[in-house]
Amino acid sequence: MIEVKLTKDIIDRAKKKAAAVGVLQGSITGGLSNVVGAIGEVIVGDAMGANEVNTFNYDLVKDGNRIDVKTKRCNTKPFPNYDCSVASHGLQQDCDTYVFVRIKIDMTRAWILGEISKGKFLQQSVRYSKGDVDPSNGFVFKADCYNIPISKLEDIDVKKTSQMYTV
Repeated sequence: MIEVKLTKDIIDRAKKKAAAVGVLQGSITGGLSNVVGAIGEVIVGDAMGANEVNTFNYDLVKDGNRIDVKTKRCNTKPFPNYDCSVASHGLQQDCDTYVFVRIKIDMTRAWILGEISKGKFLQQSVRYSKGDVDPSNGFVFKADCYNIPISKLEDIDVKKTSQMYTV
């Protein structure tokens, strides 16, 4: 897990990316989720030295590997038993790898949790339906999704020249 101090530069770059997407129709957060997602893409791209492509199917490409970055907001530093999720409709995306990120709600820190191939994710994740209750924490699922604990992710391949702030 890589902890990243979010800088003004990172947030400004993410806001610029999010503005290009615009506010999606029916957005509950008024576009804030676009900024959060863009922060995840920016920090993962920087850390891995990946190229940003921003297609419907994936966000980054590194050495031919098509990477989809999944980002959530959180209140605290994540623990290995916390889950990473992919909504059922997101499984239609044609990517090779998922990289999961958590961003503190106050936008001061982020954590690149790790990566997993899509195939391995599908084999090892647990499916939940909308309305199901997660037995580990009582969370009621708002949509059909697949979950996997952070502990089952692999560390990302960080480029040697990365300027990431790791604590």
